[in-house]
Amino acid sequence: MFQLKNKKAIVTGGGSGIGKAVCLLFGKSGAQVFVADLNKDAAAQTAQEIINAGGNATAMPVNVADQAEVVKAFADAGSIDILVNSAGVSHIGKVETTTAEDFEKVFNVNVKGVYNSLFAAIPLMKEKGGGVILNLASIASSVGIPDRFAYSMSKGAVLAMTLSTAKDYIKDNIRCNCISPARVHTPFVDGFLAKNYPGKEAEMYEKLSQTQPIGRMAKPDEIAALILYLCSDEASFITGCDYPIDGGFIKLNN
Repeated sequence: MFQLKNKKAIVTGGGSGIGKAVCLLFGKSGAQVFVADLNKDAAAQTAQEIINAGGNATAMPVNVADQAEVVKAFADAGSIDILVNSAGVSHIGKVETTTAEDFEKVFNVNVKGVYNSLFAAIPLMKEKGGGVILNLASIASSVGIPDRFAYSMSKGAVLAMTLSTAKDYIKDNIRCNCISPARVHTPFVDGFLAKNYPGKEAEMYEKLSQTQPIGRMAKPDEIAALILYLCSDEASFITGCDYPIDGGFIKLNN
């Protein structure tokens, strides 16, 4: 079950964090993986790890905020069975502490980047007769998170784009879903703690972990496992859905 043999998958943000975990798991599951990332070295490293493990992977250096670049990269890959939109950036701040530049940076990657990838992938999927799209939303799509104004805006847009895409292309045999993780322990978290809480990294890590009722952050592999299921043939009856994977954050954090 949950095998992706003979499937071609593009994973944006595949050079690190959740995207990398997805790439590695897809590679183990038999997919031909295109590791799309702005950081060409990170993309190459992830692709090489898949190859070293006996899988099939190609690095795809691309800026998801640049539509022409995305369209060319996806076209060069040829037909596409699966698209995972994992590329994203974060920002900390309320509306009054979010500059126009901050807002535009988050929008360009988290919203326009998803749009550009959908714009490039859907014609290829229609030509092939179908496909699967999985977008990375967030608990911030559904509940208020302090000091995450721009980030929440972007992830709310991802949820809305997911529903719209699922509705528009259901007759083209294209499924589109999203997942909404809570905090996930990625290199971004470690970098954030080192920058903002030097000398108190362990203390703050534990504090952030406890905001999830389950008492810890998610592991990237746990997020990747849900993505694998939703992109597999076993999930062929699922479209237009958002799946929280949040350690109880949305329903139990009262």
